[in-house]
Amino acid sequence: MALTLQDIGTLFDRRGAEQYSGEPVTQLEHALQCAALAEQAGAGDALVTAALLHDLGHLLNDQGASPTLRGIDDLHQFYALPFLRGLFDGAVLEPIRWHVDAKRYLCATRAHYHAALSEDSRRSLALQGGVFSAQQADAFIARPHAGDAVRLRLWDDQAKTAGLATPPLEHFLARAARCRHGTAAAR
Repeated sequence: MALTLQDIGTLFDRRGAEQYSGEPVTQLEHALQCAALAEQAGAGDALVTAALLHDLGHLLNDQGASPTLRGIDDLHQFYALPFLRGLFDGAVLEPIRWHVDAKRYLCATRAHYHAALSEDSRRSLALQGGVFSAQQADAFIARPHAGDAVRLRLWDDQAKTAGLATPPLEHFLARAARCRHGTAAAR
């Protein structure tokens, strides 16, 4: 079933107040902070939308609080894609799809990246296949939209600040509306 932007708003209304796995923010706060960081960096509508929705799979595939503590990889990066394909093209979907692999890439290519990950991110990294080899890292970064996935991942890591003020969900859903299939901005 494809989601509408209204459905996404409703999903955040219903489940956005849930704690973001082991972090000092809620699911909604994390999404808004990530989108705000993308916006502050000058990202376009598609990448800001990907930043907002990158963890939507956690809300759609409820595995309870901190599934990594139970050894579960909820595959959230893939779970939301079928629900979003009716709304967006690859400029939104591919950074969402690859943001977990971007973490694996960054661990392989940046010396201190792994040590800076939160405890939950380190647990999920192990469940998600671990650090890329040099060959895997090279293959990853050659994919279309991999660079955007890396940018998204870096914002994802920063979007965990308790009480940080951001624009409201409606602001980012308006940006998402501009990059939907069939809109002039999406062409």
